[in-house]
Amino acid sequence: MLKLVPLILLTLSSLFSEAQTVITGKIKDNRNRPMAGVSIAIKDSYDGATSDSLGNFRFKTTDKGAQILQFTSIGFKLLEIPINLDGSTITQNVVMKEEPNELTAVVISVGTFEASDRKRAAAILSPLDVVTTASANGDITGALKTLPGTQTVGETAGLFVRGGTATETKTFIDGTLVNNFFFSSAPNIAAFSRFSPFIFKGTVFSTGGYSALYGQALSSALILESIDLPEQSSASFGLTVIGLNAGFQDLSKKKNSSWGVNYGYTNLAPAFEVFKQQQDYSKAPEYHNADANFRIKTSRTGILKYYGYWNKSQLAFTNNSIDTPGYYDKFSLRNTNTYHNFSWRENLGKGWKLQTGVSFSLNEDHIKSGLQDAAKKDILLPGFEFKQFGLVNKGSFFNARFVMEKRIVGLSILRFGSEYNYSDEKTTFTAYNNQVFPQAVKENLKAVFAESDIYVTNNIAAKVGARWEQSNLLNKTNLAPRISLAYKFSKQAQASLAYGEFYQNPERKYLPANGALTFSKATHYIAQYLKTSGLITFRAEVFYKKYDALVKTTSINGLEQAANNNGYGDAKGIEFFWRDKKTIKDLDYWISYSYLDTKRDFLNYPMEIMPNFAAKHTASLVVKKFVQAWKMNLNGAYNFASGRPYYNIAYDGSNYKFTDKGETPDYHNVSFSINYLPFIGKKNRKVYDVYVLQVNNIFNMKQVYNYQYSYNGLRKEAIVPPSRMFVFIGAFISLGTDRSEEIINNGL
Repeated sequence: MLKLVPLILLTLSSLFSEAQTVITGKIKDNRNRPMAGVSIAIKDSYDGATSDSLGNFRFKTTDKGAQILQFTSIGFKLLEIPINLDGSTITQNVVMKEEPNELTAVVISVGTFEASDRKRAAAILSPLDVVTTASANGDITGALKTLPGTQTVGETAGLFVRGGTATETKTFIDGTLVNNFFFSSAPNIAAFSRFSPFIFKGTVFSTGGYSALYGQALSSALILESIDLPEQSSASFGLTVIGLNAGFQDLSKKKNSSWGVNYGYTNLAPAFEVFKQQQDYSKAPEYHNADANFRIKTSRTGILKYYGYWNKSQLAFTNNSIDTPGYYDKFSLRNTNTYHNFSWRENLGKGWKLQTGVSFSLNEDHIKSGLQDAAKKDILLPGFEFKQFGLVNKGSFFNARFVMEKRIVGLSILRFGSEYNYSDEKTTFTAYNNQVFPQAVKENLKAVFAESDIYVTNNIAAKVGARWEQSNLLNKTNLAPRISLAYKFSKQAQASLAYGEFYQNPERKYLPANGALTFSKATHYIAQYLKTSGLITFRAEVFYKKYDALVKTTSINGLEQAANNNGYGDAKGIEFFWRDKKTIKDLDYWISYSYLDTKRDFLNYPMEIMPNFAAKHTASLVVKKFVQAWKMNLNGAYNFASGRPYYNIAYDGSNYKFTDKGETPDYHNVSFSINYLPFIGKKNRKVYDVYVLQVNNIFNMKQVYNYQYSYNGLRKEAIVPPSRMFVFIGAFISLGTDRSEEIINNGL
C-alpha cells in the first residue's frame, strides 16, 4: 500500500481570478491539413482544450499576465507560444511540425504494451496510468492486470499471461534480469512487487513475441527502465494507517548528477484490527524497506546509474487445519532481500550506441510450519509429522549484459550483444525429527543475441533476430529465431505479425531432477491491428502459443519430483483494448477483454486439461476523472474473470487420476480511490500535500480463487482473499517537486 506514497508527486495547479480570457484558434499541420485531437493547455495550469475534427479550439481561463500556451500531439513537435492574458479574446492560429521519421514511421508493437515518458506511437499507457489505477493498489503488476492477456490469480504472486504460469514471465530492470521481483509470500496469499513504480520512467509489457535481447521467459517479458536525473531536488514524507515513509533526492547545481535515499516502514496490524483476516496473525506482516541511488552524466549523451534496495520482512499466523479438523496449521516467514543494479549507456558517435549493466541480488527465506491444538499449543500428531518442518532458502544471483547498437541506413538499426546469468541457490529442509536435507543448485547461463530493425519504407518494417543460450546446469543449448513484421495503412492504423521461439529452464523447485531435463519451449504466433486516433486507441490481437518439453512429475516417497520433459500444450485466443479520452468530456477510461482457450499436460496432470490458473474470459473497465472544483482525482476500476477450473489429482501407486474437479464462481471486483489535493489554487506553493482514500472490493462481493484439499482428498475448502474488503487511508507531503504539467497533459 505504501507504493501510493509517490502520489504526492501527482499534483495539479491553477489559480482562479475574477476576469476571464477567451483563447480560440485553429491548428493545421505543415501540409495545411486541420489537426484533430491536439491538446492545448496553459503551462502549469489545468485550463485547456482539445481541437475538434476541423482543428478548431476554444476555452476560457481565469489566469492572468504572461503565460505559455502549449500544443502537444503524438508525432508532432511540442509547440510553445508566449501569450499575455488580459481578459480579452485571443485568437491564436498555429501550424505544428511533424517529428523526425522515427515517430511517423510504422512502429513494431505486436504483443507489447508500453507505458513510457517517451512520445511514441506505440505508447498506450503513461507511467501516471500505472500508479493511478484504482484496483492496482499502487503496484506495477496490479495495473498491468487490467490489460488484455493477463489473468486474475489472487492466491499466487506474479503475472499469468496467455495461459502461462507466473514463472513464465520474467522482469528486467535497465536490461538485467531481476530475481525475486515480488515479496516472499505465504500460502494462498499473493504478494506485491517490491519496487516503487516511480523509480521507473518506462514500462514495456510484452504479452508475447518479445525481443531477442531478452530470454528465459516462455510467455512474457516485463521490461522496466529507471529514471535518469530528477527534475529538481526534493524531499517527501508520508503517514498512513499502516506505516510511514520518508525520502530525499538531491540534484547537483550543474544538473549533471544526483543522489537519493528512501526509507519505508509498513505494519499491517492496525488494518487487520479493523478488517478481520481469514488467518489469525500472531505477527502481522511487517516490512522495512530502504533504497539508495545515484546518477552521473558521463557526457552529453551518456549516463551512469546505480540503484540499491534492501528489505526485511516477517509474518506469522495460524489457520484452521484442513488436514486435522480441530487443530491449527502454523506458518511463519522471515525474508531478507537485497538488490543492486549498475547501468551505463553512451552514444559513441558515428551511429554507435552502447548499453551495459550488471545486477546482483541476495534473497533469504526462513519458513517454519507446524500444528497447534485448540489451545494454540504446539503439538506433534502421529501420522501428521509432515506438517512440522523448517525450510531455509538462500539464493545469490548475478546478471551481466552488454549491448551494442548501430544505425545502418535511414531508420534501420542493428543490435547485438551478450548476457551472463549466474545463480547459486541453497535449500535446507529440516524434518520434524531434526533430520536435515540440504540441497544446492548452481547455474551458469550464457547467451548471445542479434536483432535488426529493418525499415523498407516509413510504412513497412521488420524486426528480425535470434538468441543463442547455453546452460551449464542442463548441459544443453538452444537457438531461438524471432521475427516481427508491421505495415502502416494510414497515419492512424497499422497491422503487425510476429513469430518467435522462446526457451526457459525448468522451475527451480524441480531441480536437481532424478533424470536429465532440458529447456521447455514455447512458439508464438501473433497478429495485431492497432489504431490510434487523437485521444482514442483501439487494439486487437489474435494469438496461438504452442508448448513443448514441459516438465512432467512423478511421486517418489510421497513427494512430487521432476521426471522428464514430456509435457506439452497450447494456448489461443483473441484480445481487445479500447481507450477513450475524448468522447465523454473530462473523462478518461479504458476497456480490455480477453478470450483464452488453453490446455496443457504438465506436472502431475493425468491428461491435457485447462490449467487451474486460467479463465476463459477476463475483462476490465478503468475510469479516471479529475474534478478541479473539488480538487480531487477520482479513479474507479471493475475487474471480471469467468470461473477457473479446479482439480484434486491423486496418485494411486502407478498413475495420477482425478478424485474431484469443478469450476469456481465468476470473479468480480470493484475498486475506488479518491486523491484530495488541497494546495491547488495556491500561488508560490512549496509544499504539495495529498490525501488518499482507497477501497478495494467496495461492494464486499464474495471472491473464490480456487479450492484446496486435505491430504487424503476427503475435505475441500475455498481459497478466498484474506479479507473481502480493504480500505487504505494516507497523507503525503512533498517539498520541491511539482509534476502538474504531466498531470495536465495526461488529463486533457
